[in-house]
Amino acid sequence: MKRKVLFLCTGNSCRSQMAEAIVNARLADEWQAVSAGTKPAGFVHPKAIAALAEIGIQHEGRSKLADEFRSAEFDVVVTVCDSAAEECPVWLGKGKRVHHSFPDPAKTDDIADFRKVRDDMLIEIPALLRGANL
Repeated sequence: MKRKVLFLCTGNSCRSQMAEAIVNARLADEWQAVSAGTKPAGFVHPKAIAALAEIGIQHEGRSKLADEFRSAEFDVVVTVCDSAAEECPVWLGKGKRVHHSFPDPAKTDDIADFRKVRDDMLIEIPALLRGANL
């Protein structure tokens, strides 16, 4: 049985989307990932999609509000930005919560910053999920 993870960010347009896509593409035998935002932007950043496509990950996510998952149960909720960690809805506390902040590449809008976050996630997200002691 796959374990479930929710990646939570503020806008759900870059970091949480990339984390969701990486887990579903690279760890799909063990994990099922979704992502959401505390204040969703309403779109997935095109450069996040492009950075993922460069490594063969096709992601067709959509920006979602965390409330969509109110009745869902997760083995772990991972906040990937400091703001989301502070605003994480209390009802998401049913499972284990982990915080690991990544810089927001949308602030610079430079594809190199999206690649850097992607590459860091490729290493840090699997390690984080292994270390969650689930």
